[in-house]
Amino acid sequence: MTVSTAQSGIFAPASIATQFVEARRLGVSVPGYPGGVLPQTMAEGYAVQDIAIGLWPDELVGWKVGLVPPQHRERLGAERLAGCIFKKNVWEATAAPTPFRAIDGGFTAVEAEFIVRLGQDAPAGKTDWTVEEAADYVGELLIGIEIAGSPLKTINALGPPIVASDFGNNDGQILGPAITDWRTRGWSTLPAETFINEVSVGQGGAFSIPGSPLAALAFLLGHVASRGRPLKAGMLVTTGASTGIHDVVAGDKARVDFGPFGDIACVAVAAK
Repeated sequence: MTVSTAQSGIFAPASIATQFVEARRLGVSVPGYPGGVLPQTMAEGYAVQDIAIGLWPDELVGWKVGLVPPQHRERLGAERLAGCIFKKNVWEATAAPTPFRAIDGGFTAVEAEFIVRLGQDAPAGKTDWTVEEAADYVGELLIGIEIAGSPLKTINALGPPIVASDFGNNDGQILGPAITDWRTRGWSTLPAETFINEVSVGQGGAFSIPGSPLAALAFLLGHVASRGRPLKAGMLVTTGASTGIHDVVAGDKARVDFGPFGDIACVAVAAK
């Protein structure tokens, strides 16, 4: 089942947001970008995202950070992008694999993440942050898995403004334990390796995130403040795919080995 899209010939943020939200709510794919007219700038992508946040029937509890591919950065004036995380799509990892949905005909992937839980409210008007300033706002650093997901199969191929427009291509977050001594460790001591159906598909770690996870947090702190959505204590920030973006379909099992900090397992199930 898919949600049909109308060809309007004009960029219509409200219509796009409504169609994406409905498809996500139903767990079905869309055959193409809603309306057919793509956002051309990050500002246009975030305009759709902001409308969709207001339409989505859940509490915003965090944000994901992703990289803008190098070939798009000069044109878009951006190195990173932001997506949103909602309360009902946050799960605590257990010994059993955590189930997550895969929309038939859409896009689904898993990403090994290092996740910040904010320790205090960020200033509402501060839009420029250094890495050192961002570090002071970290309450906890967790391991986890982001579920990248969208009703639009070609979301990544169409470019960053399109990714931004559909919740930043986020469809869930699995939280593992905190790394209690991360401040005294080097980033090189925080490894990650992702397995799909027990085949290794990517290696890396916190050191794979350009500028460190704190650079991703610094970006996000400024970005959401500029949109009138400053971070609050307890909010989550995923800092980037540390082993790559690994596509999955219903039935696939994924596991991320975080070395001395343990592993997290999950399984894709068909969306209902």
